[in-house]
Amino acid sequence: MADEGEVRYEAFRTGIQEDQRPWGAFRRFPVEGVGSVKIITVNPGGVLSLQYHHRRDEFWVILDDGLEMTLESRVWRPAPGEEIWIPRGTRHRVRGTGKRTARFLELWLGDSDESDIVRVEDVYRR
Repeated sequence: MADEGEVRYEAFRTGIQEDQRPWGAFRRFPVEGVGSVKIITVNPGGVLSLQYHHRRDEFWVILDDGLEMTLESRVWRPAPGEEIWIPRGTRHRVRGTGKRTARFLELWLGDSDESDIVRVEDVYRR
């Protein structure tokens, strides 16, 4: 039996529409339940806090090379275009590993705001 996070991800994923055009393609993401859309820029050597959320899932699309992703115990360097689902309650972090800034698109799914960040570790002592 699927857990709630898997059910929420499947509902989001099935709402993604793709279309081919003569010039290329696009992916349209569902907006129902999306509480925020951000493009986050990470400086070389910068690291977001190891964190999780109680009230939101996150969906990330990696835009640039030069990031290292931590999702619970898994650590890897995602490729541009890689899509990552982060269920609420899942510890996650991103680090800038390249020589240039690197970006990712972040969508929040759920009723949330910035106060929903639970920091487990933070090099900036927030």
